Amino acid sequence: MSNTINADPSELEKFSSLAHHWWDPESEFKPLHQINPLRLDWIDGQVSLHGKRVLDVGCGGGILSDSMARKGAEVMGIDLATKALRVAQLHALETGTPNIQYHEVSVEQLAEEQPASFDVVTCMEMLEHVPDPASIVQACAKLVKPGGWVFFSTINRNAKAFGLAIVAAEYVLKMIPKGTHEYAKLIRPSELARFARNAGLVVEGSKGMEHNPVSGRYWLSADTSVNYMLATRRPQEQ
Repeated sequence: MSNTINADPSELEKFSSLAHHWWDPESEFKPLHQINPLRLDWIDGQVSLHGKRVLDVGCGGGILSDSMARKGAEVMGIDLATKALRVAQLHALETGTPNIQYHEVSVEQLAEEQPASFDVVTCMEMLEHVPDPASIVQACAKLVKPGGWVFFSTINRNAKAFGLAIVAAEYVLKMIPKGTHEYAKLIRPSELARFARNAGLVVEGSKGMEHNPVSGRYWLSADTSVNYMLATRRPQEQ
């Protein structure tokens, strides 16, 4: 792994080792399957995905990428976890997902090769797993066309988020594998908004995502204290 690539080899291995479970809705990825319709509908409500060229950064096994393609978008998913990408490609072949392709490339490299090429860029549940999240945000901003949208999702850094997203989710309820998240890598909304502004993006809105562990239900709200999403936009060039 080159030192110039903004990825943690242990993080890539963590998700690669689970690759064969990506599309099992009862596996470690069950929460991703459960929240995906909420993420998809929120994004589609901000910018109709049909006919748009979309980049999904850190696509993993392709859960969000696949669903955006089925909304009528032309989707490119990128990741550095080889096994997860192979699972995504195989799933697309098996299910006949239209207008989707996957590539093993860093977002920074793609930003150099294809600047201002996408109508929409999504980067969901990824920023808390990389050494330099600001660099990812910068590359996403470079990849989107003027007037285009960039969507991020991650986890807040505070006592409540530590208790719910790490202690409860990983150790008590065992919803996701132990060690999935490191508290120090979690990102406050104010920090993510600053990364976005520094990259030339305008913050257009945010949504929190809440979960009831008893009922298993997820829903969107204004509460960004744990899981949250940020909608940003690259201004039209003057």
